[in-house]
Amino acid sequence: VRVYKNVEMKELIKEIKCLIIETLYLEDINPDEIEDNAPLFVEGLELDSIDALEIGVALQKKYQIKLNPKDEDLKKHFYSVQTIANYIKEMLSEEGV
Repeated sequence: VRVYKNVEMKELIKEIKCLIIETLYLEDINPDEIEDNAPLFVEGLELDSIDALEIGVALQKKYQIKLNPKDEDLKKHFYSVQTIANYIKEMLSEEGV
């Protein structure tokens, strides 16, 4: 049962931070240490393309959404926790969830 339609953005951001930490086994990082708008790749957490794939799979499972690897904007959506949250919120509202 998905009950994400009215999820608060703050709550969604925290969930995504926790998901990133759990998925990538970043035990030494606290969710509060990840800045909402900080880049996740190259700078920031210095994640790589394998990390992006793992995060993408985890997001699809958790929120039951379908990410299109051919979407040219996908890289832009994965820039930061905030952009991921915006994208998830948009996907869920499009699906009427």
